[in-house]
Amino acid sequence: MLASWSAPGGSGQSCRIKGNISINTGERIFHVPGQRRYAETKISLQYGERWFCSEFEAWAAGWRKSKS
Repeated sequence: MLASWSAPGGSGQSCRIKGNISINTGERIFHVPGQRRYAETKISLQYGERWFCSEFEAWAAGWRKSKS
C-alpha cells in the first residue's frame, strides 16, 4: 500500500488525492478518498502522476475529477 504524500515545509498536511494519467487516453484524472476506484489507483511518479492536497489544487493544475 502506498502512503499519501506530505506537503513540504512541515505543514503536516496530508495530500491524499491521487492524480492518475489514463493509459488509454492520456487524460489526467484525480481520485479522492471514498471514490469507488480510489483504493486500486496507484501513483507512478515516473509517468507524471502525482498527489494533490486539495481538489482545488488538482483542478488548477488541469486535472478532472474521476466520475466514479
